[in-house]
Amino acid sequence: MQRSFPRINPAMALESLLRLNRGIGMPPRTAYDVFLSHRRIDTRRTVATLLHDRLTRLGLRTFLDSKSMIPGDRLLERIDAGILECRVGVAIFSPRYCDSYYCLHELALMMEARKKVIPIFCNVKPSQLRVCDSVICSADEARRFSAAVDETRDIVGITFDSAKE
Repeated sequence: MQRSFPRINPAMALESLLRLNRGIGMPPRTAYDVFLSHRRIDTRRTVATLLHDRLTRLGLRTFLDSKSMIPGDRLLERIDAGILECRVGVAIFSPRYCDSYYCLHELALMMEARKKVIPIFCNVKPSQLRVCDSVICSADEARRFSAAVDETRDIVGITFDSAKE
């Protein structure tokens, strides 16, 4: 059965969600409000950067690798810290997202850390998400990655089709 997702502006949806979560009952302030997980080759010049800039203008502390890291940072240490120190994770799924070890690592860590994850399906359908055989990882990591992708398919997300926008 094909699920249908509402077509809305991702930045506005995240802004609304984070506004609702501010205030009463929220955990202490974290280093980041939002961690953006994306496949750079597919989304850096479109959704990821635009979303980062919009959320930053709204006063939200947003982690985006190309804007939040500096030369000399240890890649996985910095990414892991960004995920563990955020309130909400946004996984921007694109056609090549699941081809990337780093994207799958980020997604698995967000799920394992029980972060609220908002998927954005950018030019891809949830049913198309699969861990690719070409991703070089151990059998344990492959299981972690597959479990995270499977869990994400059950989360209501936002669809974004760049051809229709």
